[in-house]
Amino acid sequence: MLNKVVIYGVGLIGGSFARALKKAGAARHIVGMDRSQDALRRALELGIIDEVGGALPAVLSGADLVLLAAPVAQTERILASILPHLGPDTVITDAGSTKSDVAAAARKALTDKVAQFVPGHPIAGRETNGPEAAIDDLYQGKKAVLTPLPENPAAAVERVAAAWRACGAIIHTLTPEEHDKVFAAVSHLPHLLAYALVDDVARKPHADLLFQYAASGFRDFTRIAGSSPEMWRDISLANQAALLTELDAYLAQLTQIRASLAAGDGAALETTYANAQRARRQWIEAIETAETPQPQDLAE
Repeated sequence: MLNKVVIYGVGLIGGSFARALKKAGAARHIVGMDRSQDALRRALELGIIDEVGGALPAVLSGADLVLLAAPVAQTERILASILPHLGPDTVITDAGSTKSDVAAAARKALTDKVAQFVPGHPIAGRETNGPEAAIDDLYQGKKAVLTPLPENPAAAVERVAAAWRACGAIIHTLTPEEHDKVFAAVSHLPHLLAYALVDDVARKPHADLLFQYAASGFRDFTRIAGSSPEMWRDISLANQAALLTELDAYLAQLTQIRASLAAGDGAALETTYANAQRARRQWIEAIETAETPQPQDLAE
């Protein structure tokens, strides 16, 4: 049981964290912090938080855990504001989609107290934003990746891990560098592509006609383009090097597919499509296998 949790950012990610902790009975008192007073008022009305935070000394006094669920570009500023009021028993974590920049920001802002910051990233989301989007089961059965720093004591890492487990998440561990390379490929690039496609269609002179006939395939492919533009701007820039590497590889793939199409090479196109279909099926089967209770789990 966490006596006091402070959450910076009471929208989808932070709000869902609060709701899940409350549902699990894992936090006695949750304080909300946000740039938007409207968001804070709404979070309080919805019962997501118990208190709207005010002066930092009071907000941070006795806090067991602080979660930064704000855009990653705000990390250093928030941590710098926390530092003068950070007690020795408070652990800070974040929910940012990039980790190398966050670790660097933490070292710069927290200096000799950086051991109290455990970087993290819950792998869950929706295309909606704000306190109204927060749900208590967003993290149920989802991965929460921690990227502990060498300075982190085991107890600090376990406090963060335990909070995410209380939300129903499954804990995984990577280094910050491994994390950013992996998610550049499977998260950041797909978001970039979805935004680019919708923007391209929207800019065409006959965009209204195109959107009129866009159906489930277009909707499914572009769902993530409904996410926060500010957040994904920050993620793209924070993970620039790894994202550029993945984007260049994807451009090379598109160039190859274009050549096959221009040449009328149906066999080459089918080979690419079949390989993609096979890889996706294997991925889905692996997910379903992991989510299926095993006999020993049922016995427990």
